[in-house]
Amino acid sequence: MSRPATFVPPPGARAYRLVTARGEFAVIEAGSPEKGTALLLPGFTGSKEDFISLHEPLAAAGYRTIAVDGRGQYETPGPTDDETPYAQAELAQDVLAQIDALTGGPAQGPARAPADGPQARVHLVGHSFGGQVARAAVLLDPSRFRSLTLMASGPAEISPSQQQRVKLLRDALAVMDMGQVWEAIQALEPPEDAAGDLDAGLEDQDDLKRRWLGNSPAQLIAAGRQLCEEPDRVAELAAVGLPVHVLSGERDDTWPVPLLDDMAVRLDAHRTIVPGAEHSPNSDRPRETAEALGAFWDRVG
Repeated sequence: MSRPATFVPPPGARAYRLVTARGEFAVIEAGSPEKGTALLLPGFTGSKEDFISLHEPLAAAGYRTIAVDGRGQYETPGPTDDETPYAQAELAQDVLAQIDALTGGPAQGPARAPADGPQARVHLVGHSFGGQVARAAVLLDPSRFRSLTLMASGPAEISPSQQQRVKLLRDALAVMDMGQVWEAIQALEPPEDAAGDLDAGLEDQDDLKRRWLGNSPAQLIAAGRQLCEEPDRVAELAAVGLPVHVLSGERDDTWPVPLLDDMAVRLDAHRTIVPGAEHSPNSDRPRETAEALGAFWDRVG
C-alpha cells in the first residue's frame, strides 16, 4: 500500500513562486535535470501537492520535476469572479510561459536549464483536467515538449455521472461562497469522499479545506464547464507525432478505462494501467506510477 499523500514537500524538494511573463505560479520542484525536466499539471479541485509522492522516486531516476498550481488553483492567485482568464487557451499559454521560465526562455526563472538542446523541451504530465490543459498546450506549440503523459485524462468530456457532480458544484458556487460549499460537501458525502472522485488521494481534511478555500470560484466554474464540454481532439494530437503516454488506474469513474484504452490506440501511445489505482494513480500508487513515468521518459530519451 502507498503511504498517505500530504501537503509537506519531500526531502530535497522546495516550494517557491515561479516568475513568468504571465505572472507568478506556486510550484514544488525536486531533482536535477540529468535526464530531463518534467512539468506536472494537477486536475480539477487539485493542486501541486497531488504529485508530492512522485518527486523523490523521479529525482532518484535522474529527472527534475516541477508541479504547479495553475492560475486560480490553491496558492496561485487568480480572479474570483471573472472566468475569462481561465479559458483553455489562456491556461495553455500559462504552461508555455512556465516552460520559458524553467528552461531559460523569455521569462527569467530560478535554476534555469540551457535555452537550447534537449533541456529546452520538457516532458509534460497532465492529470485529469490538467490533461486537457496539457493537450491544449501541446497543440499550441508542440516544439516545446519531449513527450506528453495523459494521466487519468480522456479524449473528450467526462462521464455523465461526473458531469452531474460538476453541475451540482457549479450550481452551488453560483449561490454560496467557498466556505459554505465546503460545509455542504462535508454534510453530503462521507469524509473519505469529500474531495470528490475527480480529485482523490490526499487525506488530511484541514489541508483539503485550506486548499479548497484557496481556489478561485471562477476557476472552478470555468474548469467544470470545460470538463463537461471538451471536444474530442485525439486526431489533432495524433497528427502532431509527439510521443504520448496514456496512464491510468485499473478503475476510473471519470473516464472509463476502456475509453482510455481506445484513446491510446488512436494515439499510437504507450499505455500503462497501474494495478490497485483509481482516478489518482499519482497518489493511490505513487511508486508504481513514478516507475512507469520514468521508464517512458527513458525510452523517449
